[in-house]
Amino acid sequence: MAAGAAVPVISAGEDLPADQTSASSEPPSLFDGTTRLYVAYHCPYAQRVWIARNCKGLQGKIKIVALDLVDRPAWYKDKVYPENKVPALELNKQVKGESLNLLKYIDDNFDGPELLPHDSAKKMFAEELLAYSDSFNASAFFSCLRSMGDVTDEAVAAVDKIEAALGKFSDGPFFLGQFSLVDIAYVPFIERLQISYSGIKNYDIVGGRPNLGRFIEEVNKINAYTQTKLDTQVTLDIIKEKFGVP
Repeated sequence: MAAGAAVPVISAGEDLPADQTSASSEPPSLFDGTTRLYVAYHCPYAQRVWIARNCKGLQGKIKIVALDLVDRPAWYKDKVYPENKVPALELNKQVKGESLNLLKYIDDNFDGPELLPHDSAKKMFAEELLAYSDSFNASAFFSCLRSMGDVTDEAVAAVDKIEAALGKFSDGPFFLGQFSLVDIAYVPFIERLQISYSGIKNYDIVGGRPNLGRFIEEVNKINAYTQTKLDTQVTLDIIKEKFGVP
């Protein structure tokens, strides 16, 4: 998205900045006491942390800085985050990265609703699911979309595992029953799975998976999440371009 272009978020609920690009020669006033979350609007890893920020009600305390990852400004790597990735959180004259680490950090260190339950069984299951999330993303999303033809058996098995996990607790439609940090970790990828499997593979991920269908229906009632969603066609076009799909 070019600097100054309209932000492609459906219903942000706040004024969001346009992308910073290589033409943006000056960075923000870095390390001035402002807490900043560096994101790319189309990045699922950044979306995780953005959702957590919204869930905690931190819109007034954590400022969004958006980057164009195709044409990112040089100052980001040079002055902010040498890894040159998003998300990154600037606070207290430090910069922290890695989306799962940032989810836990924001939950532990900022005021707002707690994003993990105190129940020991649920906490244990949460850790299992968070540890599995990268494998799920690789099997169900990245590997599948790089393959030709139909949805792979590996991807189907990964989505079936999510269906089973969503049925473990009966006190709500989410992974731990009630909405939690685990749902925040998975929903950006489940969102993209549904869009890409339908638009590229002609496959309905909720077919025969009632738990997943209910999860998707209910998570789309949570403003903290829907305020981070892009237009469906925009998301599909980005995925097609990334994976070289005509």
